[in-house]
Amino acid sequence: MKPPRSAWLFLAPALVVLGVFFLLPVLAALVLSLTDYDLYALADLRNLRFVGFGNYWALLQRPLFWSALGHTVYFVAVGVPLSMGASLGAALLLNSPLARCKALFRTALFAPVVTTVVAVAVIWRYLFNTRYGMANHLLDLLGIHPIDWLGDPHWAMPTIIAFAVWKNFGYNMIIFLAGLQAIPPELYEAARIDGASSWRQFRHITLPMLKPTLLMVAILTVSGYFQLFAEPYVMTEGGPLQSTVSVLYLMYDDGFKWWNLGSASAVAFLLFLLMFAATVLMLKLSRRGEHPDGGPA
Repeated sequence: MKPPRSAWLFLAPALVVLGVFFLLPVLAALVLSLTDYDLYALADLRNLRFVGFGNYWALLQRPLFWSALGHTVYFVAVGVPLSMGASLGAALLLNSPLARCKALFRTALFAPVVTTVVAVAVIWRYLFNTRYGMANHLLDLLGIHPIDWLGDPHWAMPTIIAFAVWKNFGYNMIIFLAGLQAIPPELYEAARIDGASSWRQFRHITLPMLKPTLLMVAILTVSGYFQLFAEPYVMTEGGPLQSTVSVLYLMYDDGFKWWNLGSASAVAFLLFLLMFAATVLMLKLSRRGEHPDGGPA
């Protein structure tokens, strides 16, 4: 059925905004990625040259790009399970009938999400300072030698992962909490009557009923964690020894530090392809064991 003209009139403002502020910039960035647009071309467009996929080929031959990609994948592979686990655990506790002051705890756990990344990152830099940070003070009380959390290449990325998990898990917690509250309580009552333990209820009722929510949270979290930038930018500036340089941080350096906008645009589209591939993989994995009609096998 063909939509009426009135529908297109209502959609027109939103379509115009999407076209001007999303589609056009994306197309412009795609064109830039196929050129050597840099500071010289910015001063005079006659210096602009079309290089095709030269920027992409140069990136694939660049060791720093592969290092940044490895750091980003490491951040995602470790940070996403920790974030989702913390979010689900907090949601289960808040959804428990024994929990009290639920509104207070929801607000407290969600508060880091709405705080400014730069402000709390600066606070974490002081908390993990080698000389006077609280983290090393606690280790000293336990008789453990202080750790150079942000100055040691082996500890810098785990520290950033811990910060990112603490900063972002509250958002997914609210989504999980909504999913848990949508599960019919009759299912748990029937399971308790049949003598099912808490673990069996969680495994056979909670997890299957939360599967769509888990998939959505996984996609949102993976997409967000692939865009790692603010944390290393504020806390380590990509160091030490470039051990916290992410793909997005590399894009920032190329585009706004060295004004190589063509290479920066190529980095952005390679990151998009990586995120797209990860999303497709998660969707395919989530559909395993299902009938064609979408029901469980």
